[in-house]
Amino acid sequence: MVRALTGRDRWILRMVYEHRVLTTDQLAELAFPTAKIARRRLAILHTYRVLDRFRPMRTRGTAPYHWTLAPAGAAILAAEAGVSVRELGYNHQTTLSVAHSLHLTHTLGVAEWFTALVTGPHGGQVSRWWSQTRCQRLWGDLARPDAHGRYTRGEDPFDFFLEYDLGTTSLPRVAAKLHGFAELARTTGAIVPVLFWVPTTMREANARIALRRTWERLPDPEAVPVATAAAEFLGSIPGTSPADQVWLPLHTDSGRRHLHELGTVWPRRTAPEDGIDPEATWAPLSGTVALAPPPPSPPASEFW
Repeated sequence: MVRALTGRDRWILRMVYEHRVLTTDQLAELAFPTAKIARRRLAILHTYRVLDRFRPMRTRGTAPYHWTLAPAGAAILAAEAGVSVRELGYNHQTTLSVAHSLHLTHTLGVAEWFTALVTGPHGGQVSRWWSQTRCQRLWGDLARPDAHGRYTRGEDPFDFFLEYDLGTTSLPRVAAKLHGFAELARTTGAIVPVLFWVPTTMREANARIALRRTWERLPDPEAVPVATAAAEFLGSIPGTSPADQVWLPLHTDSGRRHLHELGTVWPRRTAPEDGIDPEATWAPLSGTVALAPPPPSPPASEFW
C-alpha cells in the first residue's frame, strides 16, 4: 500500500496532519485538476485507510466529505520522520473529535481563506501556511494567531499573522489579542503584520474602533502593524481572493490596498529573512514533520 502512494498523496497526508481537517472541495482546488479526479483519488486513500472522512449534518443538502488523518497515514508520516506515532503527536480519537468540535466552522474558514489565496488569479504565490496548532506550539505562551502565512508577488515576500473572525467573539476580546502580538514582537524582535478578516463591513467598522483604541495604548504600537478586511467585499464577485484590494491599514483611512501592497505600508516591518527563524524555532519540538509549502498546483508528472 505504501508503494502505491504518490507524491501528491503524501502531500495530502501532510496537509491534513497540519490543518486537522480539509474538505473535498478544498483539496480538489489545492491539488487536483478536476473535482472528479479529486473525489476518486481521495476515495482510494480512504480505502487504503490512510485518510478518515466524515460528513457534518446539514439541514439542507449534503455536506462534502471532510478528511482527517487515519492511523495508517500517521504511521507513514512518522516513519518518514524517523519517529514513533506517539512522538508525532497523533491521537486517533483526538483527530476524530474535530467532527464534533465547536470550532469546526472556524477551522474550515481559515482553510477556505488560504485555499482562495493559494488558487486565486492574482499572480502571487503562497509559500507558507502554518496552522493554528503549529502557531500555538511555537508562540502560544505569547500570542495565538489563527494562522501564519507568507505571500509573494514580485520580489518582496510578505509575512503575516491571520486572525479569522466569524463575528461571534466580542470586539473587546478580539482587540485584546493585540497585547499578545505586542509581547511576541518584543520577545522575538520580529515585526510581523496582523491581518484581521471579518465577515461584514459593519463588523469591520466596529472592529477598527476597538482595535484602534487598544493599539494606541500598546507600549510600541508600530511594532504591531494591523490591517483589516471584510469577506463581504468578495462574496458577490467570482474569482476574487484575499489578495485583492480589500485591506485597510489600521493607522490610516487613506484607501484599501492589495495584499502585496501592504509590504510597503509599514517601514519597520521585519524582512522575512530577518524575522522569526522557522528552523531554529520549530526544531526543539520533537517528532515534527517538516511540511513543504502547499503548491498552487502539484507537478503533473509527479501525480499521474
